[in-house]
Amino acid sequence: MSANTVLVFMWLGVTAYALFAGADFGAGFWDLLAGDAATGAPRRALIERVIGPVWEANHVWLIFVLVVLWTAFSPVFAAFASTLTIPLTAAAIGIILRGASFAFRKAVPGVPLKRLFGAAFAASSIITPFFLGAAAGGVASGRVPLGNANGNLVTSWLNPTSLLGGTLAVATCAFLAAVFLCHDAEVRAEPELVDWFRARAIAMGAIASVIVISAAWVLHADSPRLFDGLTGRAGPVVALSGVAGLGAMVLVARRRYVLARGAAGLAVGSIVWAWAVAQYPYMLVPTVRINDVAAPPAVLRATVISLAVGMVLIVPALVWLLALAQTPASTSTSGASAGRRRA
Repeated sequence: MSANTVLVFMWLGVTAYALFAGADFGAGFWDLLAGDAATGAPRRALIERVIGPVWEANHVWLIFVLVVLWTAFSPVFAAFASTLTIPLTAAAIGIILRGASFAFRKAVPGVPLKRLFGAAFAASSIITPFFLGAAAGGVASGRVPLGNANGNLVTSWLNPTSLLGGTLAVATCAFLAAVFLCHDAEVRAEPELVDWFRARAIAMGAIASVIVISAAWVLHADSPRLFDGLTGRAGPVVALSGVAGLGAMVLVARRRYVLARGAAGLAVGSIVWAWAVAQYPYMLVPTVRINDVAAPPAVLRATVISLAVGMVLIVPALVWLLALAQTPASTSTSGASAGRRRA
């Protein structure tokens, strides 16, 4: 079984995490900027209703990616985890802090405690994608060599490409969330919230576009190999991302929120795949190729079979969960009440 097959499965998991967890993190970004306790209450209430049923499920994709990387490409996992210890630890703390804060904010009494946990939830929603993006920048720029902690523990993630990756991760998460929340507010018949998130989706889309355009100068100076890959064979994928992002902004402006969701997801997903295309066939730039660090064929074969079976069992359940999460509570409640009356 080809290592490339396993890699495709893993990258699909990376894409799913970027989209679903990205929108989840972005919702925390807007929670931070929702306004004071009175003004921001309906905005935060919408965010809480939308992400409440799914925020834990989104991290299934991160676990999936790490397990596949550890199983099929263990030398890369070791290099990645040991050299990028600082940003990965920061991201892990952010995930834990975010989940705890989100849960406690709903349970604690009094405004001061709600503000405390709300601030922790919002701050960790920004910190986590930033450090994950910084770690990705370290890998993409070739600062993670093979071996146990052979890379610099600081400069591997604290460099221009990593800072760009972290900033772009936060911006794209905020853009995704704003676009998604437009539709969520529309479904729940809350026009004021639709307009609030609509304006911010367009503004954040413009900011993300500026970051992407400025990335050309950063990558050309700091990561010329990555720059060549993105402007070379990955150029069509980068162009697709740009067209989809612009299309999402136009669709939001025209209040076509369902189509805007698809376009925004395509824009962010294309960025993830552009990185893969630009870096292929290297797992660790500039010398470690995929087949150099792949597990034995028997392990790869067992991994692919397990992944295929798991996808058949898990993906439909996750799709059903996401579909249920899109159903307004009032609809479910009215349906249940009608059922009781008929009974």
